[in-house]
Amino acid sequence: MNVSDGMNYAPKGKPQAVVKPGEFVFSAARLDHGHIYGMCNALTEAGGTLKYVWDPDPKKVEQFLKVYPQATAACCEEQVLQDKETMMVAAAAVTSERGPFGVKVMDCGKDYFTDKAPFTTLDQLNAAKAKVAQTGKKYMVYYSERLHVEGAILAGYMVDQGEIGKVVSVSGFGPHRLGAAGRPAWFFEKDKYGGILCDIGSHQIEQYLHFAGEEDARVVSARIGNYGHPEYPGLDDYGDCTLTGANGTTNYFRVDWFTPDGLRTWGDGRTLILGTEGYIEIRKYIDVATENAGGNHVILVNGKGEKHIDATGVTGYPFFGELILDCLNRTENAMTQAHAFKAAELCVTAQNMAQELTGR
Repeated sequence: MNVSDGMNYAPKGKPQAVVKPGEFVFSAARLDHGHIYGMCNALTEAGGTLKYVWDPDPKKVEQFLKVYPQATAACCEEQVLQDKETMMVAAAAVTSERGPFGVKVMDCGKDYFTDKAPFTTLDQLNAAKAKVAQTGKKYMVYYSERLHVEGAILAGYMVDQGEIGKVVSVSGFGPHRLGAAGRPAWFFEKDKYGGILCDIGSHQIEQYLHFAGEEDARVVSARIGNYGHPEYPGLDDYGDCTLTGANGTTNYFRVDWFTPDGLRTWGDGRTLILGTEGYIEIRKYIDVATENAGGNHVILVNGKGEKHIDATGVTGYPFFGELILDCLNRTENAMTQAHAFKAAELCVTAQNMAQELTGR
């Protein structure tokens, strides 16, 4: 795993199988983003059986098979979609294609697991909602900055256990390293990647809803700009946003593509959760300027005192096993469909209403 490269960041955890081999079969398709590796790592660690892989680019398929030799290269997309054994299709398509592909997957009687952001327009979201209602299939989203970060998972448990009282506010910071030379052309085209608040902002909004226990929220303000990359006029290299939840909690987040080369990882992502009786800080990927290059640092301050916990190896990644069981049992323990869609709705709404700060 290359910790300096966010596009190909694919965490590996301790295998925690919830099913026996062959009980949950999934296939992978549309390998446009490196997050597909994190998705497939997690599903196989939870006991999923990876059957087919498909992408129109044979080089992507070849690379994928080096990592997952148990998979078989499909001859075409339809072989994956029509396969009777495949229960779920995991995909990391070009962002603007994720919604339409998900509708196609559900039309073929399969659950869909997509990389974030799941949509670039509200029309795509509405089409997916209608298809979920029609088919009863799942449209689940890989919000990896919470689901695949043990520090974030542990912080969620602390909130649930009342360690900081009632959550009042959540602040998120999602800096990323651009690594422009390694990015595909579509990454710089706004109609394809959706804009920074839609893209990496989706992580921040999903976390806010989860930690604050909000089912709905309103975008109060949103801003975007391109401060340092005029050679990519379609790129938002900065964005921030403020939301107010239906229950009165607040959220502010900032996302950017300005991680300097001197940082040992791809981004110093942090989350601050303020409660009525304390607060939690999550330093997700690095404790900057210390000898400890690892992440998953959870800092808890409440009436009992101060704690600094390294969550690495503590929680594992329970979402993926829960998702498999949800697909088999038609339950919603991993994440509700309403939550996945609400985070998507808010990030697209924020992008649509964003004020341009740099005069493009």
